Amino acid sequence: MLPCPQFSKTVQPPSYPSPGRATEQQCLYLLQSTSSLPKLLQALSFLLKSGLHSNLLVLTRFAAAAGFLGPVATAAAAALLFTPSYSPLHLYDSFLLNTVLQSLSPSPLHPLSLFSLMLRLRLPPNHFTFPFLLKAIAALPSPLPAASLVHASALRFGLVGDSFVQNTLIHAYAAAGGVAALDLARKVFDETPKSSPVTFSAMIGGYILSRRSNDAVALFRQMQLTNIRPDDVTILTILSACVDLGALDLTEWIKSYMERVKIPKSLCLCNALVDALAKCGDVDSAMEVFHEMPERNIISWTSVIDGLAMHGRGVEAVRVFEDMKNAGVEPDAVAFIGVLKACSHGGLVSDGRCYFDSMTREFEIEPRIEHYGCMVDLFSRAGMVEEAMEFVRAMPIKPNPVIWRTLIAACRVYGRLELGEKVTKQLIKEEPLYGSNYVLLSNFYALNRRWEKKWEIRKSMEGQGMRKVPGFSSFELNGAIYEFVAGGEKLSQYQEIYEMVEEIAQKLKGAGYMPTTSEILLDIHEEDKEDALHWHSEKLAIAFALLKTPPGTRIRIAKNLRVCGDCHSATKFISKVYQREIVVRDRSRFHCFKDGVCSCKDFW
Repeated sequence: MLPCPQFSKTVQPPSYPSPGRATEQQCLYLLQSTSSLPKLLQALSFLLKSGLHSNLLVLTRFAAAAGFLGPVATAAAAALLFTPSYSPLHLYDSFLLNTVLQSLSPSPLHPLSLFSLMLRLRLPPNHFTFPFLLKAIAALPSPLPAASLVHASALRFGLVGDSFVQNTLIHAYAAAGGVAALDLARKVFDETPKSSPVTFSAMIGGYILSRRSNDAVALFRQMQLTNIRPDDVTILTILSACVDLGALDLTEWIKSYMERVKIPKSLCLCNALVDALAKCGDVDSAMEVFHEMPERNIISWTSVIDGLAMHGRGVEAVRVFEDMKNAGVEPDAVAFIGVLKACSHGGLVSDGRCYFDSMTREFEIEPRIEHYGCMVDLFSRAGMVEEAMEFVRAMPIKPNPVIWRTLIAACRVYGRLELGEKVTKQLIKEEPLYGSNYVLLSNFYALNRRWEKKWEIRKSMEGQGMRKVPGFSSFELNGAIYEFVAGGEKLSQYQEIYEMVEEIAQKLKGAGYMPTTSEILLDIHEEDKEDALHWHSEKLAIAFALLKTPPGTRIRIAKNLRVCGDCHSATKFISKVYQREIVVRDRSRFHCFKDGVCSCKDFW
């Protein structure tokens, strides 16, 4: 970070002649044509020699010119402007200080120092001052204390009711994260006398930053009731919440709304809609939007490729990748990640090898860790565990934890338990504070029936305050998002759901379903393991959906973790027994269950 400008240096001021109007105009022209730091220094030299150091108009233009050249030039300009012996601080006004404040805002500490000086000079801040300042504060590692102080200053100067101040205050509090900061942001929002799309976008964005997508959707629903029309920014913001929750109904409503009110289909908005539709489960609609786009860029193509990859439609994703090249759009590093994922999810090992090799051979793109990770995933999903290990050993860069976890998953799925235990211990050495790594190791101990070792790990985790990431599943119904946690009792309908789960279990048993009890890594009886499997979050969500939707309706579930083997098997049976199409989005792909078969072909 740049050093903070010094505002108290004392130097003997030089003697300058009194400038005339022509000199002032010449200096303004020099500043207007400034396009580099040397030219700015040339203009500064002329400014000082001409005695224009006390001309507010010239100094303001100087600050603005420095701002266009970036933080280094701006910090240097600020140091000069606020050296008392060179500059008449008593003549400065709020406009000049706001100009400098705006230019300094990318570097958080500089604006805070300048604001402090502004108060010492008894210059009253205005409705421009606080937005510039709060924008800078939002970039601090811990913005809450500074945001609270500035909030108090805005109250003191009677500016907290200004819409610009409110919106940036909401954003600064939201950027701080945590329950307390977000509650303060909501308090500012609720006290806003007249909300606007910008105000709603700021608060919705705050919820999304804090991973409270359900609250973001609820606030968007509230916005609809107030008859405030969402703008482009609001739509972009809420689409990210839709992706997080897998809220397809809301995403499709947004698509219809855009068409109904004829919102201009900007490239950015169309790209976001394509991405949201694909990630919420309707990749065909995403393709329709893509084909209707008046213009496309590399992001447009990559969004479609990623969407097809998530749905296991690897062959189509590869075709789109080739279409992109034929259209004259050269693939970048991100596009290659997409097509390699498609090869991985589609089991296209040979294609994946070819694309990986073509990166350096044809396009001179140096593979990044993400590309190596895709290749390890490709081999691992195909059961080529030895090839995956050899690939990792030959990598020119150090494997990251994601790659080690990919190998660990392959070892577990394909029964390479000793190798999996060894790799997991290596992962713990590299990431000793990440609780999920210890869970992986304890699971290998359980699979090897080494129960004492498993409990040692669990006790060690408890002693260090580590917790396993809880799995949850969500289901969208009539505009509301219902979340389910294994064994949870948040909803009043849980008793009804549990009865439905029992009914499902009996029907599946009659259809030939056998629970995969190896998924329960506890030293308990087989009957108890079967019972524990009933209450996984996705099974609760599916039971709720069967209760609340008409027969034949498609069911869509979103899950934050990978689908376990037993839930995958059970959902195939449920789709056949209840004659439902069930779409489950886990953390890496979509599974479409229909007539007892999954679109992933048991390859996930």
